[in-house]
Amino acid sequence: MKGLLNRTPALGRPLITIIFLWLALVSFSVHAVQVPDLVKSKHPAPKLTAETWVLMDFNTGWILAEKNSDKRIEPASLSKLMTAYVVFHEIRKGTLQLDDLAHISEKAWRTGGSRMFVQVNTKVPVKDLLMGLIVQSGNDAAVALAEHVAGSEEGFAALMNQYARALNLGNTNFSNAAGLPDPNHYSSARDVSLIAAAIIREFPEYYNWYSTKEYTYNNIKQHNRNLLLWRDASVDGVKTGHTSTAGYCLVGSAKRDDMRLIATVTGTASAKQRAKEVHALLKHGFSSYESKRVFGQDSAIAQIKVFKGGQDRLPLGSAGPVYVIVPRGQADSLKASLDVPQFTVAPIPVGHALGIAKIDYNGNPLMEVPLVALAEVPQGTWWQSAIDTVLLWFE
Repeated sequence: MKGLLNRTPALGRPLITIIFLWLALVSFSVHAVQVPDLVKSKHPAPKLTAETWVLMDFNTGWILAEKNSDKRIEPASLSKLMTAYVVFHEIRKGTLQLDDLAHISEKAWRTGGSRMFVQVNTKVPVKDLLMGLIVQSGNDAAVALAEHVAGSEEGFAALMNQYARALNLGNTNFSNAAGLPDPNHYSSARDVSLIAAAIIREFPEYYNWYSTKEYTYNNIKQHNRNLLLWRDASVDGVKTGHTSTAGYCLVGSAKRDDMRLIATVTGTASAKQRAKEVHALLKHGFSSYESKRVFGQDSAIAQIKVFKGGQDRLPLGSAGPVYVIVPRGQADSLKASLDVPQFTVAPIPVGHALGIAKIDYNGNPLMEVPLVALAEVPQGTWWQSAIDTVLLWFE
């Protein structure tokens, strides 16, 4: 938004309020909120047969369209998104390695439904089990991973629920790793979309596995059940699900330029229908909206004077990249202005909030973003402090 900024100095502001605005409007690792009416497209969403569905913008977390997105559903194999999410975290923590060998128990081997066909009492690398989970939707892989990570599937389900709470998934509870039917195993279209978003955001090094079209294990080749991987080059995930009681479900994600969308449908009548309806949602989102990056991460937006510090200027910027969604063709209607103090006093830690950026759309307030210190400013020498103490009398 360079060139669109207006700067309005300010002497102070309740920063706690600003921080909460940032959390509510910019971060969607915690919440997915409705797109503001101010920028809601007038194009109607497609008519779908799915029992529940949702279309979410990845960068903002704004819900662009939905139907019964918080209704409790049977997630079936969409549950394996959380199974993988837990395993990815264990790998990142160093408690698990991709080349670790997992023992295949009789329980894992006997688990029915979709399978990658591991053999009982063998040892399989964790990476192979993850590929079997992600590409082949193997229930046996899910159980084997659960037992390897937590000792039992029940213990692993407890981990799944811990991560569900951390993501603020208010309509979700897991009782098993594979997504087999159980009265205490449920989620919602919004919640499974948020799990997919968390994987994309936190584990890009593993997310590319979700675009793998086929995988062979034990000389058995199976194709990814996400039909959109063959229909649309912008689609790069995510996961299918099906049971006789859940119907056919699909979480799909696609990226075009800087815009990524996540679409979820549940309770459709066939594999073709779930793919058709997710594709319709994605096409609706890309044709109706465009994404605009207002600020980049760690990019200086303003500089303010510093007294009593080791340096006399402090760069301010947003704590992370800031995006907004507007109706397609309307990005020029966005304007940004700054409300920052004229000066500050050292010491200043990195990340300290010092003002806000206001984003307007067609002259109307859309959102506010806190500006933070992009560099540390330590306390200056006693001589500098003494001089600046005098200079502050004239500010």
